[in-house]
Amino acid sequence: MSPMPNMKLSCPMPKLDFDRISLGHGGGGTLTNTLLATGVFDLLGNDLLDTHHDGAVFDWQGRTAFTTDSFVISPIFFPGGDIGELAIHGTVNDLAMCGAVPKYLSLSFIIEEGLMMEDFWRILVSIKSACEHTGVKIITGDTKVVEHGKGDKIFINTTGIGQVLDAAAIDINRVEVGDAIIISDVIASHGIAIMSLREGLEFDSDILSDTRPLHQATTSLINQFGDQIKLLKDPTRGGVASVLNEIARDSQKGILLEEKHIPINEQVKAACEILGLDPLYVANEGIFISIVDSRCADEVVTHMRSLDHCEQASIIGHVVVQHPKQVLLKSGIGGKRVVNMMVGNQLPRIC
Repeated sequence: MSPMPNMKLSCPMPKLDFDRISLGHGGGGTLTNTLLATGVFDLLGNDLLDTHHDGAVFDWQGRTAFTTDSFVISPIFFPGGDIGELAIHGTVNDLAMCGAVPKYLSLSFIIEEGLMMEDFWRILVSIKSACEHTGVKIITGDTKVVEHGKGDKIFINTTGIGQVLDAAAIDINRVEVGDAIIISDVIASHGIAIMSLREGLEFDSDILSDTRPLHQATTSLINQFGDQIKLLKDPTRGGVASVLNEIARDSQKGILLEEKHIPINEQVKAACEILGLDPLYVANEGIFISIVDSRCADEVVTHMRSLDHCEQASIIGHVVVQHPKQVLLKSGIGGKRVVNMMVGNQLPRIC
């Protein structure tokens, strides 16, 4: 996977006669059109978006994946990323978890009055870079501005459409006792990057968000192993624990995890201890869980470790007949504890 280009050097912010977003920029008149014409349309333009219509019309064939999501992270700029690329990656990854190749996205902004235009431009440039890196097109969208104090700088809503791979057979109903649970990389980096920034924590090495697109890895897996890949999930809000509880509940089967096999960065682990957080409940933005036929699990891990950002892929547990609809964790010293669904918000505003 090639590195994301540095768009800041090639996309200078246009000269405007305003430096802050006002309510008028969401009113649908001249200010709205100026904001869109000199920013969104000019920077993100393509043949479909350039029609400036309320929706996009295009030819489409085959199985289609469709998703929508909203992003309300605070702060909007954080170590390793920002709300703009997070919105693109998050939507692309939701499509990837369906076994699809992402194609088209809508993009809607809810902007708080007073947002610095420089910050908005920085987010747009980040969005453009993420779109180019992932190969998706923004083809429609919307912009609204709310009064100062009625928002939190900027909220982003996206909708994505993708083409499901022919070999994909992703279905919770295919999960069986004995299946292996594989995680693609280290956990909890995103949530701890946000919390470290908020709490002013400093470590020997920087903790960065793991926000990244996952569709290339999932496409490679499905093309290689086909229907042996039974389920894909990205553990964003609520972390690994909440996603696995959802799987256990919906499949009506038990899950047994092995703590010693769950990969985690040492700095992230230390930060969790300082903050009193369980890393299993901390949000992620650039890893995924796959449930696969146990007969090919080792081969799947070997293949994943050859892919970018999957170098620490590991079998972290199995689907079991015992304790249906529950997740249990076997600790490093041999004891077991129940891992429940997260109650409330352990980490506010991180997605």
